[in-house]
Amino acid sequence: MSKRFRALAALLSLCGMVIAAPDALSEVEPGGWTAYSPTFSVQERGCGDVADLTFRLTCSTASGDQRAERRYATYTSGTRQFEGYFRITSMGGSRISLKQTFNQNDGAWFMLAVERGGRLYSVRGGTTIATGATVGTTVRVNTVHVMGGQHRTYINGSLRHTMSGPSGSYYDKFGAYRTGSGQGPITVEWSNIRFWRK
Repeated sequence: MSKRFRALAALLSLCGMVIAAPDALSEVEPGGWTAYSPTFSVQERGCGDVADLTFRLTCSTASGDQRAERRYATYTSGTRQFEGYFRITSMGGSRISLKQTFNQNDGAWFMLAVERGGRLYSVRGGTTIATGATVGTTVRVNTVHVMGGQHRTYINGSLRHTMSGPSGSYYDKFGAYRTGSGQGPITVEWSNIRFWRK
């Protein structure tokens, strides 16, 4: 084996290690997590349209059920973590929910929504969670939900919101959903969706 070939092989090996490292450490609050892949169903209502991980509300209707979402399997125990990256590619509307933690007794218990201009906020209470979610910007979202305890929301790896909730049945949803005070249109692309539990 030539010296040049050995050097190239070592470089490729190193690159492989560098590329793999973020995957192994991508969850927030590391330690004790097990990756899993819950089943999901696609929800399209009103002017909602889903094409794989691209979610669109194609109308500017300010009433009715306008949604394009993935709804994941229900969970009732343990601690769960969701991770995903979204990028809004066009937005003529405002106040669109992008990620929900849904309580089957209390409805859309946590909703992360976006306003035109890039403010991310909690629909329940209206608290600003982050800014800068503008068209073309990729944003990482993690939610950690301790059943019967805290729900924590991280944006780009930083803890930005906490709330407490009851036990019960929950599920994760993401995509594009018109809030009660919102309207489309919007196109948002999600990627690198992952789930962990412990």
